[in-house]
Amino acid sequence: MNIEITELTARLLAHRWLPRADTQVRRALVDEAFRLELETNLAAVGLQLLDNPFAEHVAVGLKDEVMDAVFGGRDYQASTMGLTRDEIALLIVIWALIILPKRERQLGRRQLGDDGQNDMFGQEKPIEHGDTVSGAISEASLLADFGAQLGGRTKIRNFALGKLARLGFIVRSNGYLHEGPLLDVLLDYRVLADRIINGTLADVLAAAGRALPAGMGEDEEELFDEINAIDDEVEARR
Repeated sequence: MNIEITELTARLLAHRWLPRADTQVRRALVDEAFRLELETNLAAVGLQLLDNPFAEHVAVGLKDEVMDAVFGGRDYQASTMGLTRDEIALLIVIWALIILPKRERQLGRRQLGDDGQNDMFGQEKPIEHGDTVSGAISEASLLADFGAQLGGRTKIRNFALGKLARLGFIVRSNGYLHEGPLLDVLLDYRVLADRIINGTLADVLAAAGRALPAGMGEDEEELFDEINAIDDEVEARR
């Protein structure tokens, strides 16, 4: 067996996620044979590779056919990672405030603070990841705006945020919440984005003074696929 495959498999099992910039991960993303062998290794223990080209990390997750065996038929545990309803609601709010603006910047090939008007060739750039496109939100501001609706400020500050950080969804630093390695990997943008932007949560966020980007419209799926293909080509040339 390829020693690199063995090493990458072991590292994914040990760490749960790895950055896309990692040498072995990048090879898995552009080398079809290498990736197939990696996925075969993971499948042998009931796991699959989770990859979103807009996320800064890849991760591993359970395959559907082993969910019952792992969670004893309690599907809610598999889908919520043991989070309560208030914690799930908090996670969705954080996702909406961090990932939706981030994705708008990525699709528009813009960075934080960039309106895109001065870059004629922006669409030819590879997808950006990390702090250049992913903003942080103030923990104090989040508690002030949503604490009462999501279980109380004390509960959120002392328990819920710590739990989300331990699970890898967020990173807490100096009073700010940053995107964690799993926030854009485990939550499906294509499923959530339209429901949030055109749903009740958009009104809740607007009432708290939190503006969301507008929906991308009917062509969003094609744009997603086109950008994915371009980004794969850029990765392959590196």
